[in-house]
Amino acid sequence: MVLCSNALAVYFASHSIRTVVVTTLACSLLLQIAYFASVLFLIWRSGRASRYGQRAEHLGVATQLEYQPPDDNEVVRNKSSDVAPVFPMGGISLLH
Repeated sequence: MVLCSNALAVYFASHSIRTVVVTTLACSLLLQIAYFASVLFLIWRSGRASRYGQRAEHLGVATQLEYQPPDDNEVVRNKSSDVAPVFPMGGISLLH
């Protein structure tokens, strides 16, 4: 989109195909450089976040989710007695 609009703007301004080709190639090169720089930035930022997480874990700052068993007072219901089984296609078993 950017390259097409650039090419049209340059052509209407200069009426020269040679200028259009040169500026379109230059614009394409600038877009590629910006894309490459943004990918490098994202890689750097994810590595930095990873190092921060490792450092926090090492210092004991990071919180971990641990499994907590249910209380003995909590009532556990058997789902098979409450609801008929549903199969992947959405059907209900008639053999229940």
